[in-house]
Amino acid sequence: MITRYALFQGSIKDGQTEAFRAYAQEHLVPLWTKFTGAQEVRVMFSEERDEGAPEFPLILAISYPNRDAMAQAMESPARYASKEETGKMVEKFFDGVIHHHVTLANHFNVSATQ
Repeated sequence: MITRYALFQGSIKDGQTEAFRAYAQEHLVPLWTKFTGAQEVRVMFSEERDEGAPEFPLILAISYPNRDAMAQAMESPARYASKEETGKMVEKFFDGVIHHHVTLANHFNVSATQ
């Protein structure tokens, strides 16, 4: 499984945190969950960070079974629609940049008897 992350690095405009989050949930999550081949969509909103750490108010993680599925998702109508909606959200609520990272996922079960 691979996961493509969209890291929103920067800051939410003053007083707009709830509006930013609501916009993502109402306008973007429905599109992200329609990406062709996506197996899991995780939307994570920042709550706190280490002192001096960069700010990531939103991290999007979409997992796919393989690179071919991810390539299909990158060409899906939902992705193009989400790019347009993301642009609107950024303009209204966000100062920063968005960058993407693709990772190979490894899962390790944690014993309940630790």
